[in-house]
Amino acid sequence: MAHSTRETPFDLDGYLERIGWQGPRRADADTLRGLHLAHLRAIPFENLDALAGRAPSLDPEDLTAKLVRGRRGGYCYEHNTLFARALRALGFGVTLLAARVVVGADRIEDRPRTHMALLVEAPGTPEPYLADVGFGAIGSLLEAVPLRADTEFHDAGRRHRLTRTPHGGPLDLWLLQAWTGESWQGQYAFTPEPFAESDYEVFNWHVATNPRSPFSRRPYVQRLTPRGHLLLDGDRLVETRDDGTVTERKLTGDDEARRVVEAEFGLDVPAGLVLLRGARAS
Repeated sequence: MAHSTRETPFDLDGYLERIGWQGPRRADADTLRGLHLAHLRAIPFENLDALAGRAPSLDPEDLTAKLVRGRRGGYCYEHNTLFARALRALGFGVTLLAARVVVGADRIEDRPRTHMALLVEAPGTPEPYLADVGFGAIGSLLEAVPLRADTEFHDAGRRHRLTRTPHGGPLDLWLLQAWTGESWQGQYAFTPEPFAESDYEVFNWHVATNPRSPFSRRPYVQRLTPRGHLLLDGDRLVETRDDGTVTERKLTGDDEARRVVEAEFGLDVPAGLVLLRGARAS
């Protein structure tokens, strides 16, 4: 498995306290699934740095300061880089993957590899696990699942499956699908070769600063709630409950958006950041 070349001390105690983990500290499948869900419940997904016009730092110390010690979240590169360090500190093997997000795409090849996911090995398990605490969508995994084709997984109430998809390359192309209540919908596709941290520096800069990237143009914030899933997408606040009930309302302006992000998502909004373009900052 691929490992980081930047091995700096990791504050495992601080991380586990941040996600509220009081379970065992061992490298096994149950711990992996538990840590995955605890991370998602504790640390929101957000793109506030990209909205401010800068690529967030992926330096280990900066990630710890922001996501562990600060009242902030992050997007896929931040979440999964942090989670990978925690897993390695506990004795898991971790490979960094690059995936193509296919939600809304006609073909897999229409989307570039811009999403970060993890392939995790636990001692004694017959197959690696797909882990991903940084996918900003309601179709995201809540718990890590085995890399096993054509098997339906029930991860903390959500339903997922992995399929192998034909393509022109030499390695298996895996497609993660989520059950929408009516059909299986593709989320992202990946092959199992390892990527290096330097690759994500390029991906991160592109996704954060490209004027065509949705993350550079509008706030996108989400978190798990005791009742389901809460999403802020631009000026739309959407709550999807576990029973399938969806409620949506439009925010009235930047002042309300700031209050919602701070109160409902538990995040500190950077001073001077305008969340809703066309509105003035508080």
